[in-house]
Amino acid sequence: FGGASLERAFLLLTNLAGANLAGANLAGANLAGANLVGAKLTGANLVGAKLEGAKLAEANLVGAKLEGAKLVGASLVGASLVGASLVGASLV
Repeated sequence: FGGASLERAFLLLTNLAGANLAGANLAGANLAGANLVGAKLTGANLVGAKLEGAKLAEANLVGAKLEGAKLVGASLVGASLVGASLVGASLV
């Protein structure tokens, strides 16, 4: 799925554990409750994505764009967020 265009995709509760989504366009996608444990999301566009309750433990989000993303209740334990942009993101 690396570089895939999944803008505004409905991926609610989807199991994407370990998936390679590097550089993917997931802007506005609904990933609420999705399992993204260990997923590779380097440089992914997640602007405005709905990630409430998503499991992002150990995910690689280096350089990801998360502006305006909804991350309330998301698990980010061990996730790498170096260089990620979280401007306007909801975390609590």
